[in-house]
Amino acid sequence: MKGRPSPTEPPRERAVVAALVLPDSDPALKSDPLAEIAGLAEAAGAEVVGGLHQRLPHPDPRTAFGKGKVEELRALAQGLDATLVVVDFDLSPSQARNLEKALDRRVVDRTELILDVFASRAQTRQAKLQVELAQLEYLRPRLRRMWTHLERTEGAIGTRGPGETQLETDRRLIARKITDLKQRLAAIDRRRARLAESREHPETVSLVGYTNAGKSSLMNRLTGADVLVADMLFATLDTRVRTWRLHDGRGVLLADTVGFVRDLPHHLVASFHATLEETLHADLLLHVADANDPCLDSHLAAVERVLDEIGVADTPRLLVLNKTDLLDAGARARLEEEHPEALLVSVVSGEGLEGLDARVAAQLDRWSVEVEVEVPPAAGRLTAEFRGSGRLQESAWLEDGRWRARVVLPSRQWLQLRPRIEAAGGSWRPAGASAGGACRVEPPAEDRRRA
Repeated sequence: MKGRPSPTEPPRERAVVAALVLPDSDPALKSDPLAEIAGLAEAAGAEVVGGLHQRLPHPDPRTAFGKGKVEELRALAQGLDATLVVVDFDLSPSQARNLEKALDRRVVDRTELILDVFASRAQTRQAKLQVELAQLEYLRPRLRRMWTHLERTEGAIGTRGPGETQLETDRRLIARKITDLKQRLAAIDRRRARLAESREHPETVSLVGYTNAGKSSLMNRLTGADVLVADMLFATLDTRVRTWRLHDGRGVLLADTVGFVRDLPHHLVASFHATLEETLHADLLLHVADANDPCLDSHLAAVERVLDEIGVADTPRLLVLNKTDLLDAGARARLEEEHPEALLVSVVSGEGLEGLDARVAAQLDRWSVEVEVEVPPAAGRLTAEFRGSGRLQESAWLEDGRWRARVVLPSRQWLQLRPRIEAAGGSWRPAGASAGGACRVEPPAEDRRRA
């Protein structure tokens, strides 16, 4: 019948969102307490029908919120016919249990909500394993909350032993499952690490940034890829890698990664370690942010904290402020003053993309070497690799079939090609050196460390 929901599409849950603002809360939470948690709830498929927040010096040990605010939250949920209360705060197991009793509704805290969004977006086997591991890590200390129905018959004949046995059994099963998932993900991690290290083009540029900053849109514009773009939090979970052809002709690998949010759960970061492999092995990070974001500085700091947590704090990076087409003249001037090192770009209009290309090329040039090579006729594959991984300054075919070229290429790539050209009977020398000059080209010290 027309208008009746499909049996495969359950009606959206009606949710009320609630935030707790503490003295040490993130500035973004203080300025707009309900914005992000409402966005996360909608990303999880809920319909946000209302919300409230409370400012406290510290959380209430029983219910996180004060007693009066809990009553106000209960009345709000009843009046709006809400079936779910979403809290922008990580509740302890006892706080969650007490709050559900007081509200007579299901309560989901921030970490549980983020895990649910990740679970709904996971597509690959690896992402699904990572989400399952993070969910089990979250669930393990909260098992007793799932067995509250046993309290109604506590002490009754036939209920005391089995209830405790079931709880302990579940704990053992979860511990065993966590160990198994960690082993399987470690194997994936090792495979991805080997793949990242063995690629023909070792220069990798990774897009990082707050969720919904426009990373996937930027990747599509730069590479012509068809990565999913959506105006929602966590539209991208799995890493996508595409070739980005710079204006000078060289190709680099561009990786699009999962976006970050403030207070990203630690065990979620740990379980997604393999997905972040491209970021861990990147030569350069492009920190993409929404130039129109009212909480820009707070979100930049949140991303930096996650980068530090995963161990890439020292990786060179460029700050890219996207969506400048939405800025007025005053806002643009303030951004240029506050972030003079940043590149202002717009994926929609194309503004600043040529400058981004030039800045990336200049940064990669710092890790490049320039050599003159002669490749014998029988080593055609070597010729193709020099053409594909470097920038040709000069090239010519000699009468005897040899290929002579002056080429600029990544120093790590040169370290791989140098023994092969010598083994093939070719020759090389540093660009500008005489035929009898020293034949030694060393990568920069920084690049030797990264290699």
